[in-house]
Amino acid sequence: MKKILLTTLFSALLSSGLAHADDKTLDISYVKSPFNLQMIVMKEHNLLEKQAESLGLNVEWHEITSGAKQAQALASGDLDIAGVMNTSSVLMSNSEGNPVMIIAGVSRPTDTFAIVGAKNGVNSIAGLKGKKIAGPKGTVLHQTLVAALVKNGLSMNDVQFVQMDLPQAFAALQSSQVDAALLAATMVIKAEQEGAKVLTTASGLVVPKLVMASSDKVVKKHPNWIKVVIAAHDEASTWIEKNQSEAIALGAKVQGISVEDAQKLYNRSHFTQRLNQDDITSMKEDIQFMIENGMIRNEIDVSNIVLPQAMEQ
Repeated sequence: MKKILLTTLFSALLSSGLAHADDKTLDISYVKSPFNLQMIVMKEHNLLEKQAESLGLNVEWHEITSGAKQAQALASGDLDIAGVMNTSSVLMSNSEGNPVMIIAGVSRPTDTFAIVGAKNGVNSIAGLKGKKIAGPKGTVLHQTLVAALVKNGLSMNDVQFVQMDLPQAFAALQSSQVDAALLAATMVIKAEQEGAKVLTTASGLVVPKLVMASSDKVVKKHPNWIKVVIAAHDEASTWIEKNQSEAIALGAKVQGISVEDAQKLYNRSHFTQRLNQDDITSMKEDIQFMIENGMIRNEIDVSNIVLPQAMEQ
């Protein structure tokens, strides 16, 4: 059975363009949402390609929005670096025996993740009882939904949760196929513009922590790969700091939104290059919440999944 499952996963990844590479190719996911400006700048300015030249590496980018799918690709070896993952997905993956290592921080975008109700539909979390909700399972949005329901005396058993990636969830909300959707950043803005209602953001429920990650195998076998990725990540951050207006305009162009909306997302993103002790404490609290609410089955030692270079010195 395990062999069949792995074969199925491998075939699925191949069909999506994630073919297993050799030691001369660094495969990294390109995750633009919610507003991952360091990643956008890194790719658009070829910063990683320039850093990787010193190792004789080619760089292949793959657009994957789901943290859970990135974790699967890391496990199969079809992805070397997860450009941006939420720590909820990292914790869930490690709990299931798939070691995913945090190599750098990205942001703490509390206000960019939201549960959004359909136009002319429910107007509160309590009103979601018995309703259909679409969104990505195994993510910080999933955790936000569970936390919001618990806060209102409900559980996942009280709603109809339909697994969908962000674009599909947004489309389902637009066409009124679902009563609510778990959305992020630009999709939240666009949904509001079309008359949908934000029922709650993650603020006060979950502290989203976005990170760069890799598999334990890549971390052990290719420490120099990790080094050049972090260098490119830091170079992107430095460029953003020195060219903020230009960076926001670039983000707006890539995301297909106005500069005004891009500025809002920039202000809400709370970018960081490294994690701190508050993030570690927050992850420990997340683990307990997930166990209590059936999102994960096993304890995780956070200190074992965060590389020293991912922490503030």
